[in-house]
Amino acid sequence: MLGSFICQGRVVQPTDILWLQSWINDNPSWSRFRLARELCKLWDWSTPTGQLKDFAARSFLLKLMTRELITLPPVRTEKQRVRGYASPIVTPAVALQEPSTIVSSLADLTPISIVIPESGSPEEHLCHHFLATHHYLGFQRTVGENLKYVVKDCHGRCLACLLFGAAAWKTKPRDQFIGWTDAVRTRSLSGVTNNTRFLILPWVRVPHLASHLLGTILKRISADWHHKYGHPLHLIETFVERDRFRGTCYKAANWKLVGQTKGRSRQDQYATMSVPVKDIYLYPLTPKFREFLCNEDHR
Repeated sequence: MLGSFICQGRVVQPTDILWLQSWINDNPSWSRFRLARELCKLWDWSTPTGQLKDFAARSFLLKLMTRELITLPPVRTEKQRVRGYASPIVTPAVALQEPSTIVSSLADLTPISIVIPESGSPEEHLCHHFLATHHYLGFQRTVGENLKYVVKDCHGRCLACLLFGAAAWKTKPRDQFIGWTDAVRTRSLSGVTNNTRFLILPWVRVPHLASHLLGTILKRISADWHHKYGHPLHLIETFVERDRFRGTCYKAANWKLVGQTKGRSRQDQYATMSVPVKDIYLYPLTPKFREFLCNEDHR
């Protein structure tokens, strides 16, 4: 008989599985999205600021289905989906003119403004458009806790966009640097974020801009994160594709190179996918980051 186990950081009992399947069967018209949100409400699965952790709940349900413990309704098609996780990139409401090249010293562009765009605002749409169009990894959506920054010069011209999101679930060099065991990592991962996108717009030629922006944002990101999600950050990570970039701006901003990935994707459940090897850079936001990330009493 199936015993208790941990899934998505939650202890699951056999009685939970029986209840979940009965609950799903009792609501046959609900989509997977609706099931995840309603489960968050029932189990009080939310952030300290009250936001539902619906993406975590959906991942939880999918993992149970993969283990053949529950059966979920079929994925709805685009025509059927009223609201879901895949948000299309919205064309910016403002007319995009052909940008002129910005070649300047950093001093000539000050004061530089760094803002967090409001959800659904024209600035957020513009940020999504730039990332989808000009970043080599593209952009489709954000899930879970994340922060976007839009950077403009003193003339109001966009210079850069940055995105910070979910930290990698597991990476040996980072975990060894922090001193994490699997159990401690599960409890403390929310104290780490990943700089998943950093885009200096291709027509911007400003020496030292990238390292300046990193330094400025790292001074405020923990407070910004706490304001949005109700908890601080203690460490930032990023992964730099070593065959494409040298990580110059991260080195200049005093990030620490701690190792390399093994060339696997976080979606690579069976270790059969090959992806580019990336350098792992870390930036502690406080000298006591290990104490905060390894000691439950300090979070």
